[in-house]
Amino acid sequence: MDNIILLIMGMAAVTFGPRLIPFFMIGRSTLPARVDAFLKCIPVAAIGALIIPGVFNAVPHEPLAVICGMGFAFIMGLWRGGIIIPVLGSVITTFLILLATT
Repeated sequence: MDNIILLIMGMAAVTFGPRLIPFFMIGRSTLPARVDAFLKCIPVAAIGALIIPGVFNAVPHEPLAVICGMGFAFIMGLWRGGIIIPVLGSVITTFLILLATT
């Protein structure tokens, strides 16, 4: 049992180390505006790359429902921001389109 705990602590240290090092290297200096803008786009691009393929496979026989749900999420995401309202709204929109077409 002690070996497992040591193994878990070692894996945590190896995972946490590379994430902690940049904070010590950068310190209190500020990044250039272009680099900061680029870094702020990475989470959006990663989420898009993970979610969009699954959206098209979720309801393959109803492309209208997919387009309406994605459109709602896109418009609400740009207008309102956040993630809860666009995601819940797109699920409800897709559900209502599916109810209307069946």
